[in-house]
Amino acid sequence: MKKEINSIGLDKKPSDTTVVVAMSGGVDSSTVAGMMKKDGYKVIGVTLKLYDDGKEVVASKQCCSGQDIMDAKRVAQKLNIEHKILYYQNRFKQSVIDNFVSSYLKGETPIPCVQCNQTVKFKDLFEVSKDLNADAMITGHYVKSITSGQETSMYRAVDENRDQSYFLFNTTQDQLNYLRFPLGGLLKDQTRNIAKTLQLNVADKPDSQDICFVPNGNYTSVIQKFKPESFKKGNIKDLNGKVIGVHDGIVNFTIGQRKGIKVSDKEPLYVIKIDSIKNEITVGPKEKLGKKKILLKQVNLLGNKKRFEKDLLVKVRSTGKLLNAKLNLKSMNKAEVILDVPEDGISPGQACVFYKKDHVGYKVLGGGWITL
Repeated sequence: MKKEINSIGLDKKPSDTTVVVAMSGGVDSSTVAGMMKKDGYKVIGVTLKLYDDGKEVVASKQCCSGQDIMDAKRVAQKLNIEHKILYYQNRFKQSVIDNFVSSYLKGETPIPCVQCNQTVKFKDLFEVSKDLNADAMITGHYVKSITSGQETSMYRAVDENRDQSYFLFNTTQDQLNYLRFPLGGLLKDQTRNIAKTLQLNVADKPDSQDICFVPNGNYTSVIQKFKPESFKKGNIKDLNGKVIGVHDGIVNFTIGQRKGIKVSDKEPLYVIKIDSIKNEITVGPKEKLGKKKILLKQVNLLGNKKRFEKDLLVKVRSTGKLLNAKLNLKSMNKAEVILDVPEDGISPGQACVFYKKDHVGYKVLGGGWITL
């Protein structure tokens, strides 16, 4: 007799399947919890308390705020599911905030959301889900996943404007096999309509826009708080090495930046290089920003290495387009990416994520951290 496969690819009845849903308090994760409950699964909602600025938060555009935790609690009550709150502020500080600050001090442009997914959410919450004997962990990320047998593959979401696959490139295959992303095939409007049908209090809640520990997008204030001594004056040089200005700290700059340099020239100047050792900024014209060769560290591969041999596409920033490229894998989890066409503003600290198109869509094959 053929085994029955449920909606998340497991050969168990939903009523016999326990799932942990990561509930941030937003409409996406709340809707996922509602979908799982409606389909008959045993649902345990888990909300992470990651950051505490010491203030009472009534309303915020930041994720993981105090209001979000209360919203998640209300959704769990509405759905009549078990709900747990995990207090991970110390883990989050060590794994994400400290890394964010140190990365800027090295002249990089970090992506804290990737670090959060890689550590606290998908590593620590993964282990919690296993301890709860859950059959799968469900999130509200806009990523499409296909499970065949014992292996799950990750694809760009149907809603390309919401796609979050770039931020999940560091997910391991073991984690991916355990994770499910029910919203990958939906548009945002469809998600909100489901939330309204389920009569969830967050159906019309605005999307979070700010990083939870970066108020109003002002990342320098975070560095000022944790490393105030970092704001040291240094030289601004042109491409010939001539000093043409003085900056108030390299943490104020990112590769490709134009505004805020405070140095005038006959043509617009852009940040070309940040040297944390010499505490110097190098600026030049826009045409000097283009790069074809990218070096990567801590490369994470998903799937067979033969899939990387040709027709590879890469993304070098979260809002960037897919670029044709060739990949040369090195030892020690390093790699070299050669772009077919030069790309502007490639910055150390960002991620280069690998994709390949097949009959399903754009499959995520992993990625690495840009070093140069």
